[in-house]
Amino acid sequence: MNTFLKAGVVALVVVFAAGCTDLKPLEAQVSALKEELNKHIAETAGIPALAANAAKAAQAAATAAQQAQSKADAAASAAQASQQCCDATNEKIDRLFKKSMSK
Repeated sequence: MNTFLKAGVVALVVVFAAGCTDLKPLEAQVSALKEELNKHIAETAGIPALAANAAKAAQAAATAAQQAQSKADAAASAAQASQQCCDATNEKIDRLFKKSMSK
């Protein structure tokens, strides 16, 4: 029984030793993955600054759009007032013309 146990322990040591030699390819893969991860981290480092710049540009565009809308509303109001004045003038001319025709 004792020799059987010793043989089992020796077999386990051999299996573990053989398994340890297979770790080198895994270590190489882990190193490669670490390098790739570091490369991606370096590539994405500028993204927050780009996002902040895009947000500033969007805010500036929104402000410009609001100003343009305000100017367009003022122009529409002026055009409406001008049209009302024109309509009132035409109405006065029509009344004067009808008055002169009736005499």
